[in-house]
Amino acid sequence: MAKTIQAIRGMNDCLPEISGTWQKVESVLRQVVASYGYQEIRTPIVESTDLFKRSIGEVTDIVEKEMYTFEDRNGDSLTLRPEGTASCVRAGNEHGLLYNQQQRLWYLGPMFRHERPQKGRYRQFHQFGVEAYGLGGPDIDLEVILLSARLWKAFGISDSVTLQINTLGSNEARQDYRDALVDYLKARADKLDDDSLRRLETNPLRVLDSKNPQVQEAIADAPSLMDYLDDESKTHFETLCSQLTAAGIAYEVNPRLVRGLDYYNRTVFEWVTDSLGAQGTVCAGGRYDGLVEQLGGKATPAVGFAMGMERLVLLLTTLYPQAQDDSAADVYVTALGEDAQAYAVTVSEALRDKHPEVRVMMHCGGGNLKKQLKRADKTGAKLALILGSEEAEQQTVVVKPLRDGNEQETVALENIGSALATILN
Repeated sequence: MAKTIQAIRGMNDCLPEISGTWQKVESVLRQVVASYGYQEIRTPIVESTDLFKRSIGEVTDIVEKEMYTFEDRNGDSLTLRPEGTASCVRAGNEHGLLYNQQQRLWYLGPMFRHERPQKGRYRQFHQFGVEAYGLGGPDIDLEVILLSARLWKAFGISDSVTLQINTLGSNEARQDYRDALVDYLKARADKLDDDSLRRLETNPLRVLDSKNPQVQEAIADAPSLMDYLDDESKTHFETLCSQLTAAGIAYEVNPRLVRGLDYYNRTVFEWVTDSLGAQGTVCAGGRYDGLVEQLGGKATPAVGFAMGMERLVLLLTTLYPQAQDDSAADVYVTALGEDAQAYAVTVSEALRDKHPEVRVMMHCGGGNLKKQLKRADKTGAKLALILGSEEAEQQTVVVKPLRDGNEQETVALENIGSALATILN
């Protein structure tokens, strides 16, 4: 017997029992971004490796350890995209969408990082993101945060997530703070773990993110980024905070929130939850005003966020396990005899023509009525339609409810639509 081939570690199948939840989540995402006037952009899964080295930073964990990079037949270095923002900026520059323009974009698709797989975090994962270009004021920061807050409202999880915000200031202010932080940390190197020591040389602000209690103790008295902010960034942040308060959005200022990618400046934010254990961040984003120019375009302000779909689906199914809908059909059409089989096809297709919103599954493979009704029940259908020779001759349908205990009834085929509407609703 040939050896069974299995999926690559960390790259998971989405089976029918959960795909319905994914479809509902995606539908809500599309509805909300459309209500804010954002348009979809779709970029390639494979990009030039240099795109991510220049945007994310060559000394980040993503570029150094996690990217899926390979040479193609022409000898070019290509990478499976690890995140979506860099691809959006590349596409915007390439197609002239950004300079002296305002763009509100969103994307949804697979990303790839060679991380240690764990619940809610995989090597192939799906990311939903929002990006706004050409607007430099705190009002667009507010809009992006409001959009994310509306998502939680639509999913019914507003009480399960908390908004944390911070500001990194200008690139110059951030560099001054970085120098002061490095001096502070080097004086306490004996209290840093190996991961923090490595970050000290590559991305020292990430040390502030450490969950190690010993490291947290060491950074308790570290310099505050707020003390290094330029006046313009202070005003920007204060305005955003006041606007969030006016809009009724509760938030916490987290001075240790820095984000892991090099391109962020000024506003950064995360929505966090305590419902998923250690994997607490559900959505994260901020400003990246220098990235467009960094990737070859004209200087353009930008802000956005991204969320991992797997983690969002995990949060929803954790909070509302009863809400999962794994039914394959609303209506299951049975047929007894050859005459009834032909009639069943007519009835099924007529229903699909007139009521495309109703999921109609027709029984195939024969069998007695008991067997067919057992199959109908297994699909999760709410109704079974029972068709025999008599129904075919008289152009009627027997409607049998499968979930609410009501009695079955015989209706004329021409009235089937209203009968289904009454029962299914």
